[in-house]
Amino acid sequence: MFSGIVEEAAKVLNLERDKGNLHITMECSFADQLKIDQSVCHNGVCLTVVQVDKSKKQFAVTAIQETLDKTNLGFLKAGDKVNLERSMRIDSLLDGHMVQGHVDQTAICTNIKEADGSWYFTFEYNPTKEDYITVEKGSISVNGVSLTVVNSKDKSFQVAIIPFTYDVTNFHQFKVGTVVNLEFDIIGKYVAKIVRQQLGK
Repeated sequence: MFSGIVEEAAKVLNLERDKGNLHITMECSFADQLKIDQSVCHNGVCLTVVQVDKSKKQFAVTAIQETLDKTNLGFLKAGDKVNLERSMRIDSLLDGHMVQGHVDQTAICTNIKEADGSWYFTFEYNPTKEDYITVEKGSISVNGVSLTVVNSKDKSFQVAIIPFTYDVTNFHQFKVGTVVNLEFDIIGKYVAKIVRQQLGK
């Protein structure tokens, strides 16, 4: 379980295909604190650490084909930045919202608007898939970042990004057309499913 508070945007160093798997090697400041079998959130995707090189501050994870098909990890290339968050501690404050690290679907960035020092990012997604909705002022995870939905519409929504988030996460690499990972609010998904069952839909 994660909170959507990104610790660092790690640099992708190497990508290696092994049949249906993709081995991703990254560099980050806290790699020497990681251990094999540890769960880490990568752009909103929970992956297991399979290799650590503490001296070089590098670590590796493996994404299976299903993950590559359903997330944006299959689009990664060397030099890209990946948002990282280690698992939430039970005794820690929940600063964001409950994020499982299970991506619901991807979305496309359709507009980036500067707003007096901050930015508004617009994303389009597929609302026809089960339980995938956005609620005005509700929570959503975009590439693993816990954000508040604004200007929610049938097929799109916006998020406001302050300079700190812009710099610390990979939002500063986004362009129109960038594919991002979405995880909708877990509570909202359960409520939507219950309501649909009650209505017989």
